[in-house]
Amino acid sequence: MTRRTLLVSLGAGASSLLTGVPVQALAKAIARASPSFSREDEAFLEELERATFRFFADCAHPATGLVKDRNRVSGADDREVASIAATGFGLTALCIADKRGWLRSGEARERVRTTLQFLRERMPHEHGFFFHFVNWRTGEREWKCELSSIDTAILLCGVLTCRRYFRDRQIQRWAGEIYARVDWAWMMNCGDLLSHGWKPESGFLASRWDTYCEHMMLYLLAIGSRSHPIPASIWHGWKRPWFEYAGLRYITPREPIFVHQYSHAWFDFRGRKDRHADYFENSVLATRAHRAFCAKLAGRFPHFGDDVWGITASDSRKGYVV
Repeated sequence: MTRRTLLVSLGAGASSLLTGVPVQALAKAIARASPSFSREDEAFLEELERATFRFFADCAHPATGLVKDRNRVSGADDREVASIAATGFGLTALCIADKRGWLRSGEARERVRTTLQFLRERMPHEHGFFFHFVNWRTGEREWKCELSSIDTAILLCGVLTCRRYFRDRQIQRWAGEIYARVDWAWMMNCGDLLSHGWKPESGFLASRWDTYCEHMMLYLLAIGSRSHPIPASIWHGWKRPWFEYAGLRYITPREPIFVHQYSHAWFDFRGRKDRHADYFENSVLATRAHRAFCAKLAGRFPHFGDDVWGITASDSRKGYVV
């Protein structure tokens, strides 16, 4: 598996990511696998997506584009902590909003320009990596948090989505520069796999991305870099533990369901697999298992059912719980 076949074009959806399948054949395979939706389904998805987008539109600082990590449902929330992961999702949401006409003409483009310029010129970074939590006005580090490899990857996925979507030379140039300066080899810290992060006070975190989870996008970005790549063989270096529940067997570290979703937000794994797994199908199986698990909890939590299910990391009465 070469770097070229692993990452032909991030912005284009990584058309030959894992197998080197020709683009035309892959497109046909995806078309066959794509489900059909009724008008009611489409209307529901439109309503849900548009409502979700409002968080990213309302909770982004107008001068920096940084998106709050969380906000009260009422909207009245004076907390100023943003996360780079939320900002990456927010950049992607702007592309969707522009495509669907949820913003005034040109507004999404200007928001993206504002965000990318801030990230490129003013946002503190180390070897191209950003701190996990930052002040949404200044970009300065909050809570003595780590320089996060995975959250930088989520941010970069949003940055590169904008590079592909907008026919704007400035956006494309700034996005390319932000991606190119990330020194992935540095984040290896002389080891075999990428570190979770780094702190100015204590150096690299002890944990590494050594087991299947949401990190597939992280390794794809690192392997595909033209400026600071890591060897493509590292893709095979992390563990892929098998798990079985309700007759469903799939790869999982027994983590929340988001680990099976995040990489799929930007990389289309349909029709591709490596010698270990079909990762799209693996996430489908994980989703079915989570749904079956929630159905068994309906006795304790009556609101669970066919339409309300899925357990993931989130806020609770006791604060953030994984």
